[in-house]
Formats: sequence, structure tokens, C-alpha cells
Amino acid sequence: MSITELAWFKSSYSSGSGDDCVEVAPSPTTIHIRDSKNKQGPHLTVTPDAWMNFISLATHAT
Repeated sequence: MSITELAWFKSSYSSGSGDDCVEVAPSPTTIHIRDSKNKQGPHLTVTPDAWMNFISLATHAT
């Protein structure tokens, strides 16, 4: 699957104002993460397990 075929979603914590937005695009074997203001730039790819661990830690940190 190419990057252009992915369905990107903006973080639910993004307020819509400002430039601090993260987008994710899940696929069956990977989760793609990018900066919404640099869509053609580099992105991070992690396994679904790694993403779930990150989300779990991030929700406990708030």
C-alpha cells in the first residue's frame, strides 16, 4: 500500500487551530504517523502493538 492510498485521520485532540496536528493512517500491519502540516515529509511507521502501547502510556500521562 502506498502512502497516497492510506486514509489519514487527524488526532481527536487537535483543536483545528494552530499547527500542532498529528495524523495517523492505520493499515492491517502498520500504523503510519505524520505531521499534518508536512504531508509529503517523513512519517513514522509502527506496529499496531507498539501503537496501542504508546496510546495506553499517553492516556495515562494526561
